[in-house]
Amino acid sequence: MKLTISRKLLLGYLLMALLTVVASAYALASLQRLSSVAYNITNNHISVMERSKKMLDILMAQERAEKKYLILKDPEIEQIFWHRSDEFLEEMELMRRLVLDERTKASVTAVAALQNSLKKSFAEEVQLIHSGRFDEAGAISETRGRTLIQEMSSYLLNVQKNADETINNEMNLIASQGLTAVHLTLGIGLLSLVLGITLALIITRNISRPLQQLQKAAGMIAEGNLDQKIEARRDDEIGALAKSFDHMTQRLKVLEELNLDASPLTGLPGNLAIESRIAGLLSKGEIFSLCQVDLDNFKPFADKYGYAWGSEVIKEVAVLLAGYISGVKPQETFLGHIGGDDFVVIGRPDQVESICQRLVADFEPRIHSFYEEHDAQNGYFIGRNRQGIVQKLPLITVTAAIVTDDGSRFRSPLEMARKVAQLKEYAKSLPGSNYVHERDLPDEEVLQLEDLQALAEADNAQRK
Repeated sequence: MKLTISRKLLLGYLLMALLTVVASAYALASLQRLSSVAYNITNNHISVMERSKKMLDILMAQERAEKKYLILKDPEIEQIFWHRSDEFLEEMELMRRLVLDERTKASVTAVAALQNSLKKSFAEEVQLIHSGRFDEAGAISETRGRTLIQEMSSYLLNVQKNADETINNEMNLIASQGLTAVHLTLGIGLLSLVLGITLALIITRNISRPLQQLQKAAGMIAEGNLDQKIEARRDDEIGALAKSFDHMTQRLKVLEELNLDASPLTGLPGNLAIESRIAGLLSKGEIFSLCQVDLDNFKPFADKYGYAWGSEVIKEVAVLLAGYISGVKPQETFLGHIGGDDFVVIGRPDQVESICQRLVADFEPRIHSFYEEHDAQNGYFIGRNRQGIVQKLPLITVTAAIVTDDGSRFRSPLEMARKVAQLKEYAKSLPGSNYVHERDLPDEEVLQLEDLQALAEADNAQRK
């Protein structure tokens, strides 16, 4: 797999993203653990402390009720004791529903047993009082009853102490784990930052150095030095760019040579480029059409209106042809300017013929705008012919001749150009704007190369 620039950047981003995810995941996991510990403190240990304190208060209330009953023998006080006992058992049941450690569970079990013993001892005291045996009831209260209450108080205090120690331990754990989580999260974050910056510097250097070479070479080329070569043996986009840059430099050398041959009037490629294009297509054996476009009656127009205005007509024809091929790939259709009022179009047969059709259809309304209004309306103008005689002269028309080959008929561009030039001379003998393809000639008029000129001359003589 090639490590392209996009893949290098992607790997760098993925590494930084991975470290960020690890840091975030660790921070979230630590937060979850701390949250669990805090929840356990709030909903278990603090509840255990609160309920044990409440049970201890209830136990003290039981003891007071028991003592008062021994003195006052009031049945309502007896009911207070039993009510307090029920409250005690309810609180103990609620405590059992909490998450308790083993020591607390053992203490709660012991307290439950002691509470039952206290209830039995008080019931026995009640029976002795009802029997009038007050001294025996008081003895049970001072010995067995006091002992049971002290043992339950001790257990409940131990539960409170154990819960308080657990809370302290877990608070210390929260502080310790929180500090550790902060340090590790910061460490991973800093590692991600350092690796990210390091990787960014490496990738930036890896990209910027060859780009600087390309920038320097581009500056040299802009100054006209086309002997620049970029050494970038890489399998990424920059390597491909360097290869394209070298190819572009070679193409610029060719284009510079062709540009010296370009028409100064239209900027279109000249004879060297035209000949090179024809030779290349003939050597490849690809079927293509060569079309020569010429303006008829151009010299009389230039004599009357001036050659500057005549140059505008030539530029207008160039604009028309360029517009027809603007949507076509440059490698498919070629437009050249032989010189004067002669143009060449080279391309696929269907494209070349389509261009000629459009040119013939569009030319007349476009050329009228270059004449004075009355000349355009008359369809002729008064001027001197080549012999200096004043006469009616026709308006400019356009003629196009098309020859097609795949390299099997013509051995050189000169042969093909001669053929299309002679076909053009025949086409110029036809009235108005038109285009002619050699295949369109009637069978009885299919002539050899050397006979086409004679036919054109004969047609011209007949028209005169």
